[in-house]
Amino acid sequence: MNSFISYLISGISLGSIYALIALGYTMVYGIAKMLNFAHGDVIMVGGYAVFLSISSLNCPVWLSIIIGIVVCTVLGVVIERVAYKPLRNASSLSVLITAIGVSYLLQNLALNILGSNARTFKSVVSLKTIEINSQLKISGEAVVTIIVTVVIMVALTLFINKTKAGMAMQAVSEDKGAAQLMGINVNKTISIVFAIGSGLAAVAGILLCSTFTQVSPYTGSMPGIKAFIAAVFGGIGSIPGAMIGGILLGIIENLSKAYISTQVADAIVFASLIIVLILKPTGLLGKKINEKV
Repeated sequence: MNSFISYLISGISLGSIYALIALGYTMVYGIAKMLNFAHGDVIMVGGYAVFLSISSLNCPVWLSIIIGIVVCTVLGVVIERVAYKPLRNASSLSVLITAIGVSYLLQNLALNILGSNARTFKSVVSLKTIEINSQLKISGEAVVTIIVTVVIMVALTLFINKTKAGMAMQAVSEDKGAAQLMGINVNKTISIVFAIGSGLAAVAGILLCSTFTQVSPYTGSMPGIKAFIAAVFGGIGSIPGAMIGGILLGIIENLSKAYISTQVADAIVFASLIIVLILKPTGLLGKKINEKV
């Protein structure tokens, strides 16, 4: 029983990281109607920014975390302005191809500048492992990851529903043209969305690297794909859906590794998505939208 609880908590912790990344996906898609597949590589940039701040600049942990978040936030805005803004009225296929191109650009820049070898990442979490009894131990990283994810989701929900910028995001999501006629700066609003999403990617990257204690140019690749699955799983465009989808995915993956096989765990994750989409094509909390033609 203790082993099951331990695996479950580890799964919730891993799922919380997926949820943080998925929140970025779901915000960008829900408001800008874009699939930003470069999002996973922004996670990697966040991990490296913190790693280099600590190891090369000798910055304290708190300052390194801030640097990582700022770097990713600025990177997100730059990517949106340079790569996506010119394609605002282009087809979704053009945007998708551009996103894949940006992803490979970031990955190859990291490979050429920093090398392909993984670096040891010292955890930024100072909370010690919690021992409930001799068999049940919960890592400090797991506790901090779960708490941070819940706080961010609540704060993000309040921001979108209670602030002027959040209301503008909802209006842009509903109808860009009508929002612009009402005096909303659509370009600025979309830039804010990318900034927030990339900032969340930085937080996810820091927690991911702290949990697995390493960072490499490929750090964000698979977590980025799984987070996208989590966003679709929960209903892409839904913030609570991204949270639920991420946590469920983390639990499924961790329990599959523990009780079935580490080799087929990823296959089970992808199969779970297929089953959910067959039963509910819009995802767990997704809403069906009727379009008039």
